[in-house]
Amino acid sequence: MKNIAVLVSGGGTNLQALIDYQAEKGSLCPYNIAVVISDHKDAFAIERAKKAGIPYEITSPYSVMGAEKAKAASREEKRLAVSDKVLEVCNSYKISGIVQAGWLTVLSGKIIQSYADKIINLHPALLPKFGGVGMWGHHVHEAVLAAGEKESGCTIHLVNGECDGGKILIQKKVPVLAGDSPDSLYERIAPEEHKAIVEGTILLVEKYTD
Repeated sequence: MKNIAVLVSGGGTNLQALIDYQAEKGSLCPYNIAVVISDHKDAFAIERAKKAGIPYEITSPYSVMGAEKAKAASREEKRLAVSDKVLEVCNSYKISGIVQAGWLTVLSGKIIQSYADKIINLHPALLPKFGGVGMWGHHVHEAVLAAGEKESGCTIHLVNGECDGGKILIQKKVPVLAGDSPDSLYERIAPEEHKAIVEGTILLVEKYTD
């Protein structure tokens, strides 16, 4: 069983899928969620971590840099400060692999080298389509519908420092139906995300970590 860090920004439904799988499999689970890291102090995912008895850390720009410095910082400076703090936390928890499960900060700097091919991300579309800066959550589903796509889904990929870049490992597909809204499309994709995040995490710890 290898220690993983799960990075979150919002509600944490995919974190919950990982928690539930670990609880179900017990000692047969190949991963152990050692810490949950959030870049938003009010993310509901933190409550899920608390309920499961999992340690958590807040790495928002304000908490990492301080309010005044964060206000004056550029986007890249904030990303780097958050990334460096995530690396510090991962080192302290002896983390083997990192799972981005609804994490919105693009990691940069030393963590990309320190955890090369040991970080995965879940994206709510079929990459390479509908990826990049600004493509997260309902923004993705809105773009898919506006483009008239016939299918969508989710992707698990390795993280390489480029937004939604890196080798694709797993994709789950669902049809886009006539009359779909971003909400109805998300509801169809979400169960596939929960499957993909578990499969991707198992693949990460079994194939890509030491």
